[in-house]
Amino acid sequence: MKRLFILIASLLVSSSLGAKVTLPSIFGDNMVLQQKSDVAVWGTATGKKVTIKASWTKKRTVVTPDAEGKWFVRIPTPEAGGPYEISFNDGEKTVLSNVMLGEVWFCSGQSNMVMSMRGFIGQPVEHGAEYILSANPDIPIRLCDIPNAQSPVPLDIISTEWKLNSPEVVLRYSATAYFFARSLYDQLKVPVGVITADWGGVTIETWMSKEVIDRDFPGEFDHVIPEVSYPKTPSVLFNAMVAPIIPFTFKGIIWYQGEDNRLRPEQYSRLQPAYVKMMRELFENPDAPFYFVQIAPYAYDGNPRPFTSGYFFEAQQKTLALIPHSGMVPTVDIGSYSSIHPSKKLEVGKRLAALALYNDYGYNMLNPNAPSYKSVIFEGSDAVITIENVEWMGLYPGDVPVGGFEIAGEDRVFHPAEGVSHKYTIRVHSDQVPSPVAVRYCFRNWSEPTLFSAWGIPLLPFRTDDWDIYE
Repeated sequence: MKRLFILIASLLVSSSLGAKVTLPSIFGDNMVLQQKSDVAVWGTATGKKVTIKASWTKKRTVVTPDAEGKWFVRIPTPEAGGPYEISFNDGEKTVLSNVMLGEVWFCSGQSNMVMSMRGFIGQPVEHGAEYILSANPDIPIRLCDIPNAQSPVPLDIISTEWKLNSPEVVLRYSATAYFFARSLYDQLKVPVGVITADWGGVTIETWMSKEVIDRDFPGEFDHVIPEVSYPKTPSVLFNAMVAPIIPFTFKGIIWYQGEDNRLRPEQYSRLQPAYVKMMRELFENPDAPFYFVQIAPYAYDGNPRPFTSGYFFEAQQKTLALIPHSGMVPTVDIGSYSSIHPSKKLEVGKRLAALALYNDYGYNMLNPNAPSYKSVIFEGSDAVITIENVEWMGLYPGDVPVGGFEIAGEDRVFHPAEGVSHKYTIRVHSDQVPSPVAVRYCFRNWSEPTLFSAWGIPLLPFRTDDWDIYE
């Protein structure tokens, strides 16, 4: 009996000594936590309490796990700095090392977000080589990529890690996300962490929870057959690649997606605001900035003429008014006739960073927003377009004929037209249309813009008519 008691006691002691906090893999060595925030931290433990100690403070945080061993707490962070250590003690210590405090952004979308610095086969990334070779672990940019996975139900666990800013890592990392992070760091000079969750050839609804789809879009996706449509089934990527990191604390979201929703523009104008609302609620960040990329011109199916992309450009732009604290990067000037994956990802990353710097970090001396259509009046055979979001310098080039315009009369047949800009207005004319009633600009699958702001941001595609999408 005595020997049995000793055996049980020894087992209890060894169990106590083996108690160890388990953290989701989104928390790890080399990570970046959002500065000047109350960051969410969670995990599981077998002990009765977990003591958390961060090296940037003398304070300790103690949290009690629930009946299932799960615990959650928020820890205040000071201004940017590091490296730091964070210890979690539940009878046995778990330590995270080389942790930085800085700016953290979540980056998601489809193949144009996936496209790495080394590019795709036959589709290079301009300036990729110089940025790969200049990557240095001493530059505090940290990169986390969530591996591709899909699930019919929300998951709790993913396997990922934070990596240093080395050439070997940057080579295979999202070009858009990396150029964005590098541009932020170059200006802010604080650590920057980016988390990518992306998958090529998928729709926005795959990144949305079943609850949101069922509530806000009842019946709209009943035609999707999971066995046929994976990974395009609604919610499957949200379940496996987003749900496991909720509610990790980040500053904001950058988003590069839309090509696979292109033929459903009206629906997309409802889906994207619903996606943003969902993300802000689930990550408990109601003011999280959301900056997205307008899909680029491309000759879909080898045909540059149809208006299908124009309607989608318009749908994306409409969401700006529906999503508070949002911004859109135009790519009408950096597309590719023959590739759906444009090579100019540096421009995309810089433009995304410019929106963040302008709206969130106080760099408001240069307006990064694109000029856009405001109104039209018709004067005889001319259409006079008024443009908004143009600074005092006006559009460039000014007072010279430029293309990219089409004009139509009552017959609704569009003909090529010339436009001449003067500061905030554009006068459009075509000898083939004596009495115009509608104007369109770069409203095609493939087009090349001709007008820009003084800072080199292209005038957004537009139409002045509201004719049915299928006309």
